[in-house]
Amino acid sequence: MKVFEHPAAIALGAATLSLFYLVGPLVSPTHMQVYHLTGSASAVFIPPVLYLCGLWLCLTLLLKLTAKYRQLQVSVWCCLLFLLPWVVTKNYAFLTGWDIPHWASVLILLLPSMTLLGAVFLCDRSFFDAFRPAQRFASQMLGVLSLLGVAILCQLLWFDWDARSLNHPAALHHELLSTHRPRGPRVIWILLDELSYQQVYGQRFPGLRLPEFDRFANEASVFTRTIPAGIYTEVAVPSLMTGLSLDDIRVSSNGMLMSMHDRDHHGWKPFDPAQTVFQDALDNGYETGVAGWYNPYCRILPSVLDRCYWANRQRVNSEFNSGESLGGNLLSPLRDGLEYVRFCVRRMADRSWDEDREYATRNKERHIDEYRDLYEAADRLLASPSVDFVLLHMPVPHPPGIFDRHKMIFSVKHSSYLDNLVLADQYLAHIRSVLEQEGEWDSSAVIVMGDHSWRTKLLWSKQTGWTREEELASNGTKFDDRPFYAVKLPGQHDGVRIDSPFPAANTRDLLDAIILNKISASEDLQKWVSSHSNRSDLATFDYVRAQR
Repeated sequence: MKVFEHPAAIALGAATLSLFYLVGPLVSPTHMQVYHLTGSASAVFIPPVLYLCGLWLCLTLLLKLTAKYRQLQVSVWCCLLFLLPWVVTKNYAFLTGWDIPHWASVLILLLPSMTLLGAVFLCDRSFFDAFRPAQRFASQMLGVLSLLGVAILCQLLWFDWDARSLNHPAALHHELLSTHRPRGPRVIWILLDELSYQQVYGQRFPGLRLPEFDRFANEASVFTRTIPAGIYTEVAVPSLMTGLSLDDIRVSSNGMLMSMHDRDHHGWKPFDPAQTVFQDALDNGYETGVAGWYNPYCRILPSVLDRCYWANRQRVNSEFNSGESLGGNLLSPLRDGLEYVRFCVRRMADRSWDEDREYATRNKERHIDEYRDLYEAADRLLASPSVDFVLLHMPVPHPPGIFDRHKMIFSVKHSSYLDNLVLADQYLAHIRSVLEQEGEWDSSAVIVMGDHSWRTKLLWSKQTGWTREEELASNGTKFDDRPFYAVKLPGQHDGVRIDSPFPAANTRDLLDAIILNKISASEDLQKWVSSHSNRSDLATFDYVRAQR
């Protein structure tokens, strides 16, 4: 145990505990932080390594310099022992999303200061003698934790090296092979993230106007009982692409989608781009293109895509931004630390000021930028008639709210999911306008769907910014799991409702049938759905497990 009582070991254990909120998500075996990273891996992995090593060095020097001065040493240890609970609490809050009450955070923070004053000015020799066993026990525990620190440092460096080629441009399909054979109708597959059937057609919020969705319903087949492919985009989208009923995925440390768990057959299957609907389209003479949000389409599907763009500007953990430079991410914790001090000062002067609301504002600004990026990328695909199998995955109406439906402008204030629904309605109108200008709206198959429904009780009602109108629109956070799903076939002008249960995991089969011209009218679609609804009992998602 003498090794673990060395100041360097103690310091590394304390530094690891203090910065676990930075390093923990990056060494998670799920590798989801890397999976959704749009920039360089080093820009995310190197800053926590430097912070951890820097804090380790500072604490080691502090422990060594105070070792000869008993009273000063006790004061330092009092700070460590009583600050660490606050640090661990804040780490837990960051990692789990727990909203720790402000008064509790302040109380835990003030306690070590009081203890420090007592140790410096009020302690006598008897206190030092009584404190020695507690100090030795704490030093041994922190020393043992240094092993975790060493393991984390090694993992960070290895994962950074393993993902060194992350997001390097990959050769797309058309760069490898260029063929074009006779094909079926142009397919425009529009995935509006978190689009709920209940909120659009089921029980719309009073006064909410969605004229384009209403117009679309008059010339499309609307599915009223869609069974979701999943509750999270990481799982739902691969399920839609492959036609498998998935409930989990595995990602490698270099940011690639390795395997998927098929809940129908209770087994893991390797992810193969050739076993997706995009390969089906290529095999039938189509050129494929994607403009997508959140999922790394260009990294996991280059061999089956002729055009590709993806965006994700969300933070990969509590401090670092996806796509940010190394320098920007290195300064991010310092900026956040200064902002926290400013928050404490402003909170004392203005009780109405809210740090969470300010953080939410920055998150909304990034969400607006994502929407604009994808809006432009999608227009480039739509303006290229040769790209005749198109997936547009847009980040609306997914929260946070970024639109003001009363002023019809982007807004980071007084916005909700309902406002984002209006923005989604405007985007659908824009798609129609672009295709009509190209003379391709009537002749194209347009599939509009949500990857999952609005996760009210499961997620958003627990977040900062949940509004009163969202509470009312969701009937008190009641979760309706039906995602939006509607199909307009080429030449279709009559609105149809399809009430048969339809697993969204059948989307690949449906798109294949459209590509092969096996479905040319709404009657054909109704018959096809009826014959492919036998999976509904197997495809029901386990939402109880998802909530855990």
